[in-house]
Amino acid sequence: MAIRVHLDEVLLRRRMTLTELSQKVDLTLANLSILKTGKARAIRFTTLDALCRVLECQPGDLISHEESPPAGS
Repeated sequence: MAIRVHLDEVLLRRRMTLTELSQKVDLTLANLSILKTGKARAIRFTTLDALCRVLECQPGDLISHEESPPAGS
């Protein structure tokens, strides 16, 4: 996948656990864990907004796009 999630790094810089974040954004620990490990297939804008508000960051701090190698390479 060409989209990379940086939730681990942001949490580390904020000295916040996933459990604390879960409580502050009112999302289940399981859903945040799926996002954190990069297994999520989508994210709602409302979820992204809540994460940015609580973590005091921009969407680009949480996700980035990385070039994938061309098909067949």
